[in-house]
Amino acid sequence: MRGLVVLALCALGAAAQASDRIQMEPDVSTFAHKNWLQGARVTSADSVKLQFFLKHCPKKIAAFEEELFSLASTKSAKYGQWLSPDEVTERLAPKQENLNAVLNFLAANGVDKPHVNVHKDIVSFTASGPVAEKLIASPLYHYSHRRFKRVDIVRVAGPYSLPAEVAEVTSLVAELIRFPALREAKLDMIEGGLDLAKTNSSDAWEACGTRYETFVNPAVLQERYGYPDVSSVSSGNGMALAEFQRQYYDDDDLSAFATACGTDTTTVDKTIGGNDPDTCMSGLEPCVESLLDIEYIGAVGQTIPLTVYYSSTYSLLDWAESVGDNADAEPVHSVSYGNDEVQQTSDAYMYSCNTEFMKLGSKGISVLFASGDQGVWGRSGFGTEYHPDFPASSPYITAVGGTDFATINTIGDETTWADGGGGFSNVFAQPSWQSDAVSTFFSTSTDLPKDSLYNATGRGYPDVAALAGTQNAYFISFKGGSFGGVGGTSAACPVTAGIFAQLNNERLAAGKSTLGWLNPFIYENSGAFNDVTSGTNNGGYASGFTAVEGWDAATGWGTPNYDALKTAVLSYQ
Repeated sequence: MRGLVVLALCALGAAAQASDRIQMEPDVSTFAHKNWLQGARVTSADSVKLQFFLKHCPKKIAAFEEELFSLASTKSAKYGQWLSPDEVTERLAPKQENLNAVLNFLAANGVDKPHVNVHKDIVSFTASGPVAEKLIASPLYHYSHRRFKRVDIVRVAGPYSLPAEVAEVTSLVAELIRFPALREAKLDMIEGGLDLAKTNSSDAWEACGTRYETFVNPAVLQERYGYPDVSSVSSGNGMALAEFQRQYYDDDDLSAFATACGTDTTTVDKTIGGNDPDTCMSGLEPCVESLLDIEYIGAVGQTIPLTVYYSSTYSLLDWAESVGDNADAEPVHSVSYGNDEVQQTSDAYMYSCNTEFMKLGSKGISVLFASGDQGVWGRSGFGTEYHPDFPASSPYITAVGGTDFATINTIGDETTWADGGGGFSNVFAQPSWQSDAVSTFFSTSTDLPKDSLYNATGRGYPDVAALAGTQNAYFISFKGGSFGGVGGTSAACPVTAGIFAQLNNERLAAGKSTLGWLNPFIYENSGAFNDVTSGTNNGGYASGFTAVEGWDAATGWGTPNYDALKTAVLSYQ
């Protein structure tokens, strides 16, 4: 992968003067965002969380990447022989003197007992505002969001730096310069359901009430994707969600959803990072994203235990460290959040995320991300080129795109949802495990966009897809029992994650390992998905990628076929 070498060192560089400082993430040129308003500078009353991510030796990263593929490929004799946390540390941990350089710097500036993660490559701590400013040699300010008034984050307003001897061994300090893209799932606020002609005879549409019989619900999903009821949970199985931006959950809405739809599994078994249900009930922040995630991963995964990881820092890296440090981390994680690659600000940030995703996958953990809800144009919008999504563009996560039913209100074949994210990365090179699929897509497609709009050599995504469009919106409960319809890959991702949690249940019951990093398995078992061969993810504009037979940059390999997937996962060691 391009760029890993420049972000890693095998040893400390040449000795530098103690007084020298080096600007971190030097490719960053913008320290503001139109949606975020700069407020007061931090004071001693403010607590600021900082995370120092250490660089990795490029030779170790390359070897680790090669080993990870051998563990994840069904063609390998090592398939499924995932690494223990100690084995990951053994393979990737920076030299002790590199870690000491960071720890000594922090100790000299009054930081007492910082947390070092299990893999000895992340140092985290909370410091007062002035101490944090001194460490990074840059003022820190509060920022509020123009729309989400209750949100408050702390960021720099200009470049930050570290002493040379620390900068030489540190990739970045998170979270200082990225402004998260806050949003809510698209709501269709309809009291009596969508005014659509009833064209099908399946009773599944009425599972959550006849007045909502045009909404996708758990029974519709089960009929389409074919997953069974879970009779027992295998030891070691579990699934998890990541939530940010004050997206909490409340039990009243989960109970209302379960009652309306006849499910009894829409519950959260564990919360890591806290929860504030009053936020969801207040109406100020209706928690649509988190409730959508919980209601549908719970409906699909059923009795498989569910954990919610909440990050108040709006940081994927913070979330990834929490999962990585958890010795009992769940085998499947669904994340419905992301941004455009061009909005990530620095390559160092994306490569640091990439390394964290690799570490999780190597330990038998599957990570799925929504591919975005603005088609090929991303959150940056229509312009002179497409805007690929991150983390969907990372090779080490499974990107989930979006579909609609090909015939409205009819459970059957699917078509591309026009707003489903998909395309090719401008940062990550196309991995070998998908090169044949992408090559076939380019050679068989008769409706490709202009070459200037995208990078044909980049990592292609999504990998798979599921229902996401508002043609038949998802039925949800929010704000204490109000019902409405929601669309987005934020729905497709937890549904797909719930299905893979069920597949893990099958493997664990058979005495096999969890599925771990999914992408090689998916590309080596493409026939286990319902191929989608129509529709374009143009986001409502003139061009996008059109689905074709096989893999495409609109819906990946298509949507889950549970029976075929079960046969596949049980056919390997």
